[in-house]
Amino acid sequence: MKRSELRTPCYIIQKSGLVDNLRQLKSISDSTGCKILLAQKAFSMYALYPLIGEYLDGTTASGLYEARLGREEMGKENHIFSPAYREEEMEEIAGLCDHIVFNSPTQLAKYKSLVIEKGRSVGLRINPECSTQEEHAIYDPCAPGSRLGVTAGQLLIAEQQTSGELMKGVEGMHFHTLCEQNSDALAVTLHAVEERFAPWLYRMKWINFGGGHHITRADYDKDTLKSCINRIREKYGVSVYLEPGEAVALNSGVLRTTVLEIVQNGINTAVLDASAACHMPDVLEMPYRPPLEGSGMPKEKKYTYRLAGPTCLAGDIIGDYSFDEPLKCGMQLELGDMAIYTMVKNNTFNGMRLPDIVLEDEDGECSVIRTFDYGDFKMRL
Repeated sequence: MKRSELRTPCYIIQKSGLVDNLRQLKSISDSTGCKILLAQKAFSMYALYPLIGEYLDGTTASGLYEARLGREEMGKENHIFSPAYREEEMEEIAGLCDHIVFNSPTQLAKYKSLVIEKGRSVGLRINPECSTQEEHAIYDPCAPGSRLGVTAGQLLIAEQQTSGELMKGVEGMHFHTLCEQNSDALAVTLHAVEERFAPWLYRMKWINFGGGHHITRADYDKDTLKSCINRIREKYGVSVYLEPGEAVALNSGVLRTTVLEIVQNGINTAVLDASAACHMPDVLEMPYRPPLEGSGMPKEKKYTYRLAGPTCLAGDIIGDYSFDEPLKCGMQLELGDMAIYTMVKNNTFNGMRLPDIVLEDEDGECSVIRTFDYGDFKMRL
């Protein structure tokens, strides 16, 4: 089946782009000895987990269901972090996950014995209090008042209160402070981590650098990343983990959509069968303007349109684009970089049908992996 034969809206995951990303990631692990995990929160298309598992070392989860998915569908290393765990789920989590990372001294003290008894590795998330983000404050775990990670001051007090017992049995430290950033931000963060947590780092078996590393972006400085990994491994005698999400599927998927109507009210608005609110929530949450094949910035080309979704939400706006030719009802458009944070975050607001999930092979042949209908909408209610 060719793209033109697919019903819209649909997510088209391009195997060629995915494999290219995976090869780049594996080259990092091969040259440094680090381990790289898929952060499922960004991309959880488990039909591709066997392929991803050929290149990466496993998965990382943010909760029980992701942990089950990673164990069932990839079956390699399976890590988890949560700001707080539900007591009734901990037995199952400890049975599924190899590394279990806690967010606070209280949670660590409460569940550490159970995790160790299960033969799993215990970790603690730290907050190096080093903000390197300028554009995405909502995603900054080092912002004042952050609930994510333990500061060095908090950890020192907690150790004193437990007479040094708190960190006994803890094998790893985890930090996640980046969002779509280059390796220079990692270098700055590592300096802060070492400055604040060095007394504990020498006692660890592993350190997890978290996610947010845009490793497969064209301008990413891989040499600096490798230098950071090698230095930490050698200095502290630890294993190093990375858990990118976006970098795994970056620029390896599109959302194909059809123009349903053209509305004119001071600006030409093309109403699509794809919704920002339902099918690509990050467009509104980040916010950002997704790339669109064959388009330009507003007024750059002859015809400018605002692209919008079909829901009743007035703000269901994808962005303003210009084109060489006027848009017409029935035309199909392809929004780029739609593999990440789409399928994992979409919803059925207004009863919108979820887009089909399609895999495109290197030869351009498309296979429909999953379709959705009224039953998928109703079952969630």
